Amino acid sequence: MKISRRVRADGEATAQTERTGCNSIMEGDNNETRGKVGDQVMQNPRLWQRFKTDSTTCCTHLPPSRVKRRVNALKQLQVRCAHIEAQFYEEVHELERKYAALYLPLFDKRKDVVTGAVEPTDEECEWPSDREEGEELAEEMKKKATIEEKKEEPVAEEDPKGIPEFWLTIFKSVDMLSDLLQEHDEPILKHLQDIKVKFSEPDQPMSFTLEFHFEPNQFFKNTVLTKVYKMKSEPDPADPFSFEGPEIVDCEGCEIDWHKGKDVTVKTIKKKQKHKGRGTVRTITKQVPNDSFFNFFNPIKVSSDGEMDEDSEFTLATDFEIGHFFRERIVPRAVLYFTGEALEDDESFEEEELEEGEEEDHEEDGDEEEGDYDPKA
Repeated sequence: MKISRRVRADGEATAQTERTGCNSIMEGDNNETRGKVGDQVMQNPRLWQRFKTDSTTCCTHLPPSRVKRRVNALKQLQVRCAHIEAQFYEEVHELERKYAALYLPLFDKRKDVVTGAVEPTDEECEWPSDREEGEELAEEMKKKATIEEKKEEPVAEEDPKGIPEFWLTIFKSVDMLSDLLQEHDEPILKHLQDIKVKFSEPDQPMSFTLEFHFEPNQFFKNTVLTKVYKMKSEPDPADPFSFEGPEIVDCEGCEIDWHKGKDVTVKTIKKKQKHKGRGTVRTITKQVPNDSFFNFFNPIKVSSDGEMDEDSEFTLATDFEIGHFFRERIVPRAVLYFTGEALEDDESFEEEELEEGEEEDHEEDGDEEEGDYDPKA
């Protein structure tokens, strides 16, 4: 038996019953008819379930199973979109590799100026703000020169080679890097001449390499220290909708060939041990890990099963963030971090975000006040 409900023009609800192979119309008083039908429905669980289903889906005119099938079809389309997006990012990586070759001569020239290998021309050294400030200072100096005479011989201005401590200054200025920096790292980083970013070749898995170029020094024999960041740019089959572009999934450092006694990543401690039987005391030396920026080149390895404790996960995530920051910000805009202009831009951006957040809080407070408002007061 199938029960269907319909609404007549006058708004009165009626019930009809249909039997397979036999069409019969229930006669009698409407109240009695509705009562009998109601009893039949309540006594038959199948009819009651069918009645509830019909009443909840009448607005869509489609069974939930059919709607779900169509939603699943949309999800299949979304997965295909994610794979197209992955192809987009692969092409972006190729563009980055292409334009890295165009940037290279400029970055090489930057290295030459920093190290003092070349002296830029007067034309190359011109900068609008310097010219305006120079004109103002020149005018003031002319006025003073007409009044005062120099009593001492002019002292020759010191002319250091290149731009001393260029990269060390950047490290000390950027919070993310200064947190890694220790006092014993600074003499070593004074020998840092350049940092380069190299992208993987087309036939290789997606990655980028940071190269730290050092002049010969008394701390280690390496002239280049490297850090490779391996990337993934494809949707995860287990969770394709989480794909938001390339992500760093692993990194690999390099071995530093330290000169004897110059390894700042370890420190030597002395411990006294007392023999239980004879009571004699001996002193032993032991090397233990030491905080240093150069631990950056000996990162935590991602476990094969993906299981890591919270501290290791946090350390690895921070490492990935630093590598990305070197690639996207420090290397391309090094001079602006040296002068502090890039830091001001970053701080301004953070302040704008904070102000927007404060405005939202004020709006929420205002909503609460409106809710408490009593028009009778």
